[in-house]
Amino acid sequence: MKPVRCLFLAFFLTLSLVGSLHAAESHRIFQTSTLQALMDGVYDGDLTFEELARHGDFGVGTFNALNGEMIALDGKFYQIRDDGRVTPVAGTMKTPFAEVTFFKATKTHMLENPLTYRQLTGYITTLLPSPNLLYAIKIEGFFPYVKTRSVPRQHKPYPPLTEVAKKQAVFEFTNVKGVIVAFRYPQYLSGVNLAGYHCHFITADRQGGGHLLDCRVEGATMAIDTIPKLDLRLPETQEFMQTDLTKERQHELERVER
Repeated sequence: MKPVRCLFLAFFLTLSLVGSLHAAESHRIFQTSTLQALMDGVYDGDLTFEELARHGDFGVGTFNALNGEMIALDGKFYQIRDDGRVTPVAGTMKTPFAEVTFFKATKTHMLENPLTYRQLTGYITTLLPSPNLLYAIKIEGFFPYVKTRSVPRQHKPYPPLTEVAKKQAVFEFTNVKGVIVAFRYPQYLSGVNLAGYHCHFITADRQGGGHLLDCRVEGATMAIDTIPKLDLRLPETQEFMQTDLTKERQHELERVER
């Protein structure tokens, strides 16, 4: 076989393998560790972002030592630091907690009327076919107001997340275009993740964002991916294996995340 034909064959085989991988992973959330572990100060994971990216192109999470907020959109991963800077994520960096999916919308809607954050999540809930499935949600449009947060890098011995949240950096944006990357987990998975909505935000120019605390949105497009599969990967670090994860922390989770 001629070298040029070999190159074309290899290229098309690669495309086929990537397509098969995305097909196998679509409508599936891949999550590393649990939010309960993060609450208890397990801030160092053993999963690199290079490996995480093989499981999804859309997601949220954080970084080892709790060094800022992570948002993944269209296959690009961003780190939003506590000083507000947004930087690309290197593949060698690691995460103690993240959730990703290969986003593939099963429903789309236009948000014609202005909505607050509470109204937005309430409206999304009315559109979902069941409270017992998982959902990835992308909302892209114009935001008259957005309030986000990020947290500073931590140092050992790590404090619990409730203490870290008291020193979070808060950012406010007005009249910006941007994207909300969100997931909704059912109540029975509380502890594995936050029961309800977990949302991160990034501006259209990729210069600001963070964990979403509040917003007003208008003139936006919303896409929902209904997800019946969860792939949970647990860290094999000593910190994770030795942490007591039997405590009930839902109320603390809600206060910290929202």
